[in-house]
Amino acid sequence: MAAPSTSKFRSSPIRAGAVSRTGRGVLLALVALGAAGNASADDLSISIQSRSLRQGEAILVSVTAPAQITGITINVFGSVWAALRANDTTWRALIGIDLDQKPGAYTLVAASAAPHALQATREIVVAARQFRQRVLKVAPGYVNPPPDLLARIRSEAEFMSEVYKHSSLEPQWQQGLIRPVNEPANSSFGTRSVFNGEPRSPHAGTDFLSGAGTPIRAPAGGQVVAARELYFTGNTVIIDHGLGVFSMLAHLSRIDVQEGQTIDSGALVGLVGATGRVTGPHLHWALRTGPARVDPLSALALFQGKR
Repeated sequence: MAAPSTSKFRSSPIRAGAVSRTGRGVLLALVALGAAGNASADDLSISIQSRSLRQGEAILVSVTAPAQITGITINVFGSVWAALRANDTTWRALIGIDLDQKPGAYTLVAASAAPHALQATREIVVAARQFRQRVLKVAPGYVNPPPDLLARIRSEAEFMSEVYKHSSLEPQWQQGLIRPVNEPANSSFGTRSVFNGEPRSPHAGTDFLSGAGTPIRAPAGGQVVAARELYFTGNTVIIDHGLGVFSMLAHLSRIDVQEGQTIDSGALVGLVGATGRVTGPHLHWALRTGPARVDPLSALALFQGKR
């Protein structure tokens, strides 16, 4: 790999379909791995940008295509993402490596259907990520809920599953994401949590060390698809940013938006609180792209300088 440049990202040109392997040394640096621009005007070419290629990372995929192409899809990690048209010949998709994705080599396929069926491939090598463990003490009912609450918890899980199945075809994240609060984030994403001595699911979001009552802003525009109190996440807002990208903002003390409402980037959605399964006031921001649970900080890094 070429020596680091003075910019925040590094680049290495390759032809569409060529193999690019990412070494361990790139894991702590922002990288940009680009497909060559010298492909035929009748071909597709692929470039990707990511903070690293580890579990839980967001990836911005750009596909160069003939101007007459009317749609591009990205297929990788067993899922399909739709791409947005950025200009006459460039399409982009924000995809993700799920925090539980098995390390190894995967083939990313970019394909068009009309008016020409074209295809390009790119290998992505996912590196393992070391997640820390945290031991927390919470109210017993948040570890082993009483039987009379199980029906509610199942209903809320079904609601959440349904919310993530439907996304607008008009993305609002293409200009980048912003921090929902100004306070620093800790390294909680992907942490293996032990509540009251019992292991539970990995922490699929990033916690921000904000005090109670801190205003929370929408990371990007979109439609509010959930604005309600849920058992585990307390007062919760979920925003559909389009093309499969969702933000969950949890544990709020107050919700200031309504389900079905369309909001702009930076809009006030509520205040930081300590509702649900928490040990104190903070903001939990979880980001999904398609089925992948990704670290919101990795998505913020992709768009630094664009806002």
